[in-house]
Amino acid sequence: MKNWWNEGPEQNWFFKYKLYHIPFWCLYHYLWWTVAIGNPLKAAANIIFLPYSVKYLFYVVFEALAVYFNLYYLIPRYFDKKRYTLYFLFLTLTITGTALFIVSGYYLSSDLSGKTLKELYGNGSNCFYFFLGYALPSAFASMTLAMTIKLFKNRIQEERRQQMIANEKLETELKFLKHQFNPHFLFNSINSIFILIRKNPELASSALAKFSDLLRHQLYDCNEQQIPLSKEISYLGHFIELEKLRQNKYLKVEFSAEEFYADHLGIAPFLLMTFVENAFKHVSREPEMDNRISIRLSLDQQVLELSVINTIGEAITGAVGGIGLKNVQRRLDLVYPVQHLLSVSQTASLYQVSLQLTLKEMVQLSIPEMTY
Repeated sequence: MKNWWNEGPEQNWFFKYKLYHIPFWCLYHYLWWTVAIGNPLKAAANIIFLPYSVKYLFYVVFEALAVYFNLYYLIPRYFDKKRYTLYFLFLTLTITGTALFIVSGYYLSSDLSGKTLKELYGNGSNCFYFFLGYALPSAFASMTLAMTIKLFKNRIQEERRQQMIANEKLETELKFLKHQFNPHFLFNSINSIFILIRKNPELASSALAKFSDLLRHQLYDCNEQQIPLSKEISYLGHFIELEKLRQNKYLKVEFSAEEFYADHLGIAPFLLMTFVENAFKHVSREPEMDNRISIRLSLDQQVLELSVINTIGEAITGAVGGIGLKNVQRRLDLVYPVQHLLSVSQTASLYQVSLQLTLKEMVQLSIPEMTY
């Protein structure tokens, strides 16, 4: 059942451009004036009738502009980047400039009405600082209110996001416990290693060690929120080597990972594995085709780039991604909401996935030394 505010293009347009903020600011200043004047009817008259409505309009417009300038420019550009000195300097200038614009509204209302400031606003209003004493606290109060609402909203969203991550993690763990590895992968890997024991015992021993590490990774590391990037890449390499053992001779697999020190960076487990599994699952295996999988990993500071390209045959129709890629997209949205860029494209013969992921440093837990 749809909510009434989401029905029709008019309502969507109204909320898309946040036009509901306009009545909020109008009501806010009306309440402010009601408290200051002490009479709600007189405050309403100041809003509706000229020349006082000009002054009211200056309060609403310039304080709203100052608030959005602070929220969407000053805070992301300076405060979030810990440039506090510049932030508070520009914030002070913004509040002061807003107050000066508001004061000009008093003078404009006087000019439009043909009355003096004293006639309109009473004794003492001929002084510039008289109006500044009203405008400056009002601008400061509106800025404080907006920042409080924004911080409260961000906190609620962060708590909801953490709860969704926890729920998603629980669902993921349950799926891992239920399915663990793809049964076909397990059976074919064990069968391939069994055949290698007679043909090439040394290669079979190496493959068995990789298979053991991969199982250990699947059983234990999947419970962690993040693991070292180097470990994830190592296990990814083991998975690729085991997959190559059970592929036919018509398939070429290229795996390129730059050698970089990545123990200090963490990544959610099994994010990369899903894309590689999908490539092996849907790659073409036809003798007359150039069947290949190309997997490339690179790291630029804290930005990890993954590129997976595989050929697809004519027998494969429709979308190649399936549920696996939808699930990993969901995990990316929850764990890395604004730190990832995923691009998926498909042609008649190629399927390509490109992922850019901004990683965070591993959290090192310090364990105090025990003295005996």
